[in-house]
Amino acid sequence: MENKRPKQIARQIQKDLGEIFQKDLKDVIGSSFVTITDVQTTPDLAIARIYLSFMMVDNKEELLEKIKDNGKKIRGLFGNRVRNQFRIVPNFQFYIDETAEYAQKMDELFSTLDIPSEETDIDEDIYPN
Repeated sequence: MENKRPKQIARQIQKDLGEIFQKDLKDVIGSSFVTITDVQTTPDLAIARIYLSFMMVDNKEELLEKIKDNGKKIRGLFGNRVRNQFRIVPNFQFYIDETAEYAQKMDELFSTLDIPSEETDIDEDIYPN
């Protein structure tokens, strides 16, 4: 049976970090909009991989580096919020979530496909007389 605890921890991290990014990190992210799309924890809950999506950002890599540079501050703010709930505060690893960009590219590819209409008789195309 799968343990529920890592999933609960991941949800709590996602919720609390979302609030931290909105309220406490305006000096780091500026006017950018940061969304935490996914959190994955190691089985021992020592490391949390945080996947971020950015909007209204010119250079995503630069903003990710700023966030990584402020990792100790973020971990400290998070630790203050959950000090009575977590035995250890996980180390955070931040990554850019490319899912939205990938989905947009796939949509563009699908929209450019040349699909024949249903009126064309497929049998005639495959098996000419």
